[in-house]
Amino acid sequence: MRRRAKEEEEGPHSERWLVSYADFMTLMFALFVVLFASSYHDKKTVERVSHAVKDGFQQMGSFSASNSAPDTPPDLSNASDSPAPNLIGGSLATNRAIQSGIDVVELNKKLTKALGKEIERQEVDMRMTPEGFVISLHELGFFDSGQAKLLPGASDKIERIAGVLMQYGLDMRVEGHSDNVPIHNAAFSSNWDLSTARAMAVGKMLLNESGFDPKRMSVAGYAEYRPAASNDTAEGRRKNRRVDIVILSLTKPPQAKPQ
Repeated sequence: MRRRAKEEEEGPHSERWLVSYADFMTLMFALFVVLFASSYHDKKTVERVSHAVKDGFQQMGSFSASNSAPDTPPDLSNASDSPAPNLIGGSLATNRAIQSGIDVVELNKKLTKALGKEIERQEVDMRMTPEGFVISLHELGFFDSGQAKLLPGASDKIERIAGVLMQYGLDMRVEGHSDNVPIHNAAFSSNWDLSTARAMAVGKMLLNESGFDPKRMSVAGYAEYRPAASNDTAEGRRKNRRVDIVILSLTKPPQAKPQ
């Protein structure tokens, strides 16, 4: 009698824990699927997985369907009428820029219009990085090899860049970079000296000729230690010989109050 009573007491409800366990495992599976998909940079794949997981939970009744579209970062690939190579190099940086009020599309269009020929000749390129918006001035068109004096015509290019940037309130850093080929001439004993001197030449041009606020600008030389490409090829070394204007913050200048 005791045995039969015990069996009746356990009955059909003794395995209710399996329901909670199955729900928990389903949630864990969905979490890892989303994390796995997010590790890929294919935007369409991530969206497909997101929609699939959402539909699955809706069918299970975990949450109700919504007519609102999922939040997705804006597509800036066709933002400019003219090409600007490598502008959108980092989606995270782009999203941060947009969230902080930076109009990357507007800035890209203005700089592309001002530097169209230089971009076509690969003297200048623009891109987003985790640190900010970067305008790269390559050695070609700005400096002779191993020298830090601006070439004839380079000042005009920098002034055109400044004409666009002066429309904004910004903090920026002017960085000098080199390839890994050692240098030792009458002017410079190392790539540190060369990269810093080139950054100073561009920085002084922005300060003295364009009127940038010196409190909002810094200058740095990194030699060969922050390459943009591999130094194993001539093309890579060419890309590494550059001066980067890194815009660390970007906002519209305050409007003058009416008197």
